Amino acid sequence: MSAAIEVAALSKNYGPIQAVRGVTFEVRQGEIFALLGPNGAGKTTIAEMLEGYRQATSGSAMVLGADPWENDPAHKGRLGIVMQSTGVDPFLTVRETIEMYSGFYPHPRPSDEVLELVDLSAKAGEKVRRLSGGQQRRLDVGVALAGDPELLFLDEPTSGFDPSARRNFWDMIKALASLDTTVFLTTHNMDEAQYLADRVGIINEGVIVAEGDPETIGARDTAETSIQFRLGAGAPPLPATFGAATFAEGTVVLSSADPTRVLNDLTGWALDAGVSLDGLSVSRPSLEDVYLKLTEEQDP
Repeated sequence: MSAAIEVAALSKNYGPIQAVRGVTFEVRQGEIFALLGPNGAGKTTIAEMLEGYRQATSGSAMVLGADPWENDPAHKGRLGIVMQSTGVDPFLTVRETIEMYSGFYPHPRPSDEVLELVDLSAKAGEKVRRLSGGQQRRLDVGVALAGDPELLFLDEPTSGFDPSARRNFWDMIKALASLDTTVFLTTHNMDEAQYLADRVGIINEGVIVAEGDPETIGARDTAETSIQFRLGAGAPPLPATFGAATFAEGTVVLSSADPTRVLNDLTGWALDAGVSLDGLSVSRPSLEDVYLKLTEEQDP
C-alpha cells in the first residue's frame, strides 16, 4: 500500500523551544492514522506542517506525493481540513454553507451527498447558528468534504463532545474511511484512537515514542493479563500454583501471561472448594496503560 504521508526527521522550533523533535512516520493511503498524545505534545504543530500552514525548521514531508510547503493550489484542493476551531457564517443555512465551499473546488462532491455523509440532510435548510455543537462539528467536516478530498485532517475533532455525540461522530468518520478517504487524526482521547485508528503514533514532548496497530503497540498484545475477583470470608488460601497474588481493598489480583490456564485452574479450584469468585473480571492493558508506560519510560 502506497503512502499518503511520508515524514522524515521533521522538526519545528519556536525560538529555544523544540515543539517537534525529528519525527519520522508514514500514513498509508486509505487508512485512519491517529497521532495520540497529551495537550502540548506537538500534535497540532505536526498537523499544521503537513497541511502547509507552518514551515518546518528541518526535515522533510511529502503529502500525496507533494511538498506541502510549496503552496500549490492544485495540491491544496486534494486536502480536507477540520481544525480545532472553525468559523462559518452563522446566518447561512447548512446547504448554503456546503454549496459556498463547494464552489472553491474544480471537482466538488455533490452537496446532497455531503449532507448525507455528515448526517445533516434533515438540517439542510436550518441556519448554522441554530445547530447543536455536535451538528456544527459535523458541518465542519462537511465543509472539509466539499472538495471531495483524498486526505482528511481532523485536529481534536470531538473535544467537548458528550459521549453520545462523540460516538455518532466516530461512526461518521468510520463511514468516510470506508469510501477510501485517508484520515489523519490528532487526539488525546485514548478511546477515540482505539475505536477509529488502523494505526496510531504516540507522541510525547515532540517525540514519537511508538507507532503501530492499537492492539499490538507497545507489546500490548503480549502484556500480562490481570484477573481480579473477591473471595468471601472463610475461603481457603489460594494455591501457590496461581502465581503471586496482590490484594487491593478486598480484591485479589492475579497477573499472568497465560490467562486461559490460570482461569481454568482458578475456577476449578473454586468449584472444588465451594467458594465464589465475586466480581470476576479479566482485562489486559488498555491503550491508555500502554501510553502511560511508554511516556513514563521516555521522561527523564
